[in-house]
Amino acid sequence: MLGITVFGLLVLLVISVGLLYKSMPVIKEQSLYDLLFTSSWKPSKDHFGFLTFILSTLRVTFIAILIAVPLSLLSAIYLSEYASERTKKMLSPGIDLLSGIPPVIYGVWGTLVVVPWISDHLAPHFVDFSTGYSVLAGGIVLAIMIIPLIISIIIEVFAAVPQELREVSLSVGATKWQTIKRVLLLKSLPGVLAAVILAISRAFGETIAVLMVCGNFTEIPKSVFDACYPLPALIANNYGEMMSLPNYESALMFAALLLFVIIILFNAGSRLILNHITQRYQL
Repeated sequence: MLGITVFGLLVLLVISVGLLYKSMPVIKEQSLYDLLFTSSWKPSKDHFGFLTFILSTLRVTFIAILIAVPLSLLSAIYLSEYASERTKKMLSPGIDLLSGIPPVIYGVWGTLVVVPWISDHLAPHFVDFSTGYSVLAGGIVLAIMIIPLIISIIIEVFAAVPQELREVSLSVGATKWQTIKRVLLLKSLPGVLAAVILAISRAFGETIAVLMVCGNFTEIPKSVFDACYPLPALIANNYGEMMSLPNYESALMFAALLLFVIIILFNAGSRLILNHITQRYQL
């Protein structure tokens, strides 16, 4: 078992070393500052600035989490604490079904429903023009994709909280909602945060569905109604094409390395915060 665990960690190390090795030509050609903090993307001139793709990835993910977390948390509370057994049996298969739908189906749905809705009905109230292929469209589609994952994990976390804690809270005069806020949520806070962290990690790397609704435009989006170009979409769209250009493959490998590092750093930072919260509240 120890050997299998070490092997898993070695795979992670091999991936990082391999991506770094393949990225070295473009890193030697340009400084890290130019790669990370400039937005000029001109492969034909051997200039690669990733700021547009980094900001697009972060903004789409932020919108997805902003939409998905409240909806998922409230849904999980309802299914865990309020819904009857009959209702649970009716809704639970639907949540599982949403988790199993291929991402390309979400992308098609986003193209046919979300993009026209934003273009025709929502964007005209805020901006002069929007095609609908935007940061907001990517965030909405991504939120719908990760909601089932968050709900399922949070329900399992709630189920692990002893029923006696709820009963003690109710017995001293607390209402059901007060018990949920001050006992259930507090006791299950690390698990809820872990669910959110897992969902964000998946959101960072989602490719096909986001690629289909974001517009894939290499300019920094000025609003949520502008088109964007996340890192996974950049890799999926361009890898295998135009490889005759100098350092182009290396630039795409650097994009993969960048996405890999962002996810690792985010998970490490989130784990530190999670441990701090656990120790502070003695959960």
